[in-house]
Amino acid sequence: MARIAFKMQLHKGFEAEYKRRHDELWPELQQLLKAAGIREYSIFLDETSNNLFGVFNVEEIGLVDNLSSHPIMQKWWLYMKDIMESNSDNSPLSTSLKEVFYLP
Repeated sequence: MARIAFKMQLHKGFEAEYKRRHDELWPELQQLLKAAGIREYSIFLDETSNNLFGVFNVEEIGLVDNLSSHPIMQKWWLYMKDIMESNSDNSPLSTSLKEVFYLP
């Protein structure tokens, strides 16, 4: 099991909308993430900077690499791009984070 952490940037004024969309996460997206071996997925918001910090556990990293080509994931990115910084393919602009401490 590997732990993955990353940060993204939410546009100012869309904090409640971001939470609402995730509170109503599509069942098919939930199933896709679980099928890719993702477990214990959380996203935190730094309200002073609107940075989003995501972290999840994954059974096999290679399975996560295939998510970007899945139509459900691409549809989600398109749905989310108006409220956060995004790449030209609509994926969220994301920076991987290096783990520097872990207490099991």
